[in-house]
Amino acid sequence: MNEQPRTSAEQGTPRDPNTDTPAANTDHDPRSDRDTSGSDTTPARGARPDGPPLRVPEVNPAEAAVFGRPPGVVGSFDRHDPPGPAPRVEQAPPTPESLAKAFGRPPGASESLQRSPADSVPTGDTSEEEPVFWEGNEQDPWRDPTTGAVLGGPALTEPHGTERSRAEHAPLLSAREVLFGRRVRPRSLAALGIVALLIGAAGGFLGRLTAEEGNPLTDPDVTLAAVEPNNDRPAGSVAGVASRVVPAVVSVEVRVGSQGGTGSGVVIDGNGYVVTNNHVVSMAADTPDAEISTVFSDGSRVPARIVGRDPETDLAVLKVEVANPTVAQLGSSEDLRVGDRVVAIGSPLGLESTVTSGIISSVHRPVRLAGEGTDTNAVIDAIQTDAAVNPGNSGGALVDENGAVVGINTAIRTLGTGGEGGSIGLGFAIPIDEVRRIAQQLIRTGEVRHPELGVDVKSVTDGTADGARVQNVREGSAAQRAGISEGDVIIEVGDREVGGADELEVAVNDHEVGERIPVTVVRRGRELVLDVTLH
Repeated sequence: MNEQPRTSAEQGTPRDPNTDTPAANTDHDPRSDRDTSGSDTTPARGARPDGPPLRVPEVNPAEAAVFGRPPGVVGSFDRHDPPGPAPRVEQAPPTPESLAKAFGRPPGASESLQRSPADSVPTGDTSEEEPVFWEGNEQDPWRDPTTGAVLGGPALTEPHGTERSRAEHAPLLSAREVLFGRRVRPRSLAALGIVALLIGAAGGFLGRLTAEEGNPLTDPDVTLAAVEPNNDRPAGSVAGVASRVVPAVVSVEVRVGSQGGTGSGVVIDGNGYVVTNNHVVSMAADTPDAEISTVFSDGSRVPARIVGRDPETDLAVLKVEVANPTVAQLGSSEDLRVGDRVVAIGSPLGLESTVTSGIISSVHRPVRLAGEGTDTNAVIDAIQTDAAVNPGNSGGALVDENGAVVGINTAIRTLGTGGEGGSIGLGFAIPIDEVRRIAQQLIRTGEVRHPELGVDVKSVTDGTADGARVQNVREGSAAQRAGISEGDVIIEVGDREVGGADELEVAVNDHEVGERIPVTVVRRGRELVLDVTLH
């Protein structure tokens, strides 16, 4: 611990640890021969200027043999060392023969496995670039052993500076530069446009073919065949009947202030007389400012006036001023049979000249008529048909296969409430025989007289027979004079059976005023036949 401080000379001189004398330097350092003028203050090697001298450990001879300078080499391993034979230090074991055969140089080859890229550049190539390994490239980090390790890109990359690298880093042209910057020749632009048009046309053609073949259900080349039209229609066809009768059927329009209604009518005389239903025109009968118009099939509109009307049969006659109108032919309803084909013509729901067809479903069907807003209170001996009859058909024609009018469409039976609704195949028409008789009386006198029996009745049945039971007999009536009394059940009038009150009324209306007819009654279980002269 009482070690004496050493002198500066002793601090800078290495000593032999065995003899405590300055150690002799067995190796000659070239730097000792260099000029040290002007550097007197530089400390000696191995000495620190501000502390005790460093202790230099002994050099192991084995380590010196491995890491020391090879014999004959002076100085460091710096690349500026004078040229000379490079010593070889063999520390690794000999290479196995199998590895030497697989990875060694071929026999007689002297070149190194490491080749400079410059060796592969063809002679005379103007694109030859400076090789990576060239003599005097002191800044190349691959040849500087003191350069630190860094992470770089993939090893297998193309040489820097090739055409591909320049193309990748070249700026792209915008559409404006291509079109207006004169960077591309006009011929090239024109060729590019032509190519684009050709590609578009080819794409459209292929798209059309794909679309046509993609839908097997369509074919744009199909043309449907048509047969030769057959204009030879039989006279009894619906078309033939309609062509003859439609011009004689008119649409009747009634307007009273802000209210109005529509119906149909049939021209029955060349002087312009038109028959229709009473409930069609009754609202205009007693109203001075009411307007009645008739519209013909050709669209002409003509004013009409009421000649006369009969609420008890729901018939009325109008008069229009038309020169040479088409007149309907009146047939006979007495000859109709169930199943006969008929055609209904009229203006249902305001649709003029509408034609429907069907058959006769029944004849002599008693139907009571009592329309709201009208004074109609009638029982008609109706023709029933399944031809479509709707509101607005009232007053139109029911025509047979010969084109003759056999009835005037009057009423329908519907499933709606309040008489609303459309056709369900139950339409009723007034027989043309009754229409002819009533229309003639209205045209001749403007009024109609109906035969009366003079009794009030109600429908009854005993389970085996039906009839009309007399409730009372009016004083001085035809029934009183014939001996009919209260309690009698009328079962037949003339040759027509009576099954109820409505059938009694239509049976009496079949006869004329003053006509004498037989009436069969049941009194206290006995049948009596009484002769009655209708008033």
